[in-house]
Amino acid sequence: MAIYTRTGDKGQTSLFGGKRVSKSDPAIEACGTIDELTSSLGVAVSKLKDKTDKLFLIGIQKDLYEIMATLAGGRKDLTHLLRQVTAFEQAINRIERKLPKLTRFLLPGGNECSSWFHLTRAISRRAERQVIRFFKQGTSNEQQATILQYLNRLSDLLFMMARKHAKGQEVLT
Repeated sequence: MAIYTRTGDKGQTSLFGGKRVSKSDPAIEACGTIDELTSSLGVAVSKLKDKTDKLFLIGIQKDLYEIMATLAGGRKDLTHLLRQVTAFEQAINRIERKLPKLTRFLLPGGNECSSWFHLTRAISRRAERQVIRFFKQGTSNEQQATILQYLNRLSDLLFMMARKHAKGQEVLT
């Protein structure tokens, strides 16, 4: 099977179920940004040595694919994402207890791994904004609150992962 189909050559693509929409449709913008988030997270994962962190983050990548499928019109049960939000909060709390308290703003960077987490966090925030824009256009989705809570907490987790993996090389303003 060829990777190219030529069906998108005129700026259209398909949602779940076959509905054709513009590639600039808010659903496609939201899914595209989440795809970018997943890819950036993959680079961050590739920089890690800790197997536990890797598996946790790969699970997040899988969650993001389920969110994209839902935004594209697929019917997925996303209630497990609420458990993930709790897991994110627990991980944030564990990391925060081991790090010095922040008293000033933190510049993204420190080292390569930390920088990837900072970039991924920024993409996560953009994905959240794109999803909000998609939902504001009147698209009804009973899992809207779950998706938004998941993305919001994910960016918090990614910030803490950046701090954790900066290994004392954080740059404060």
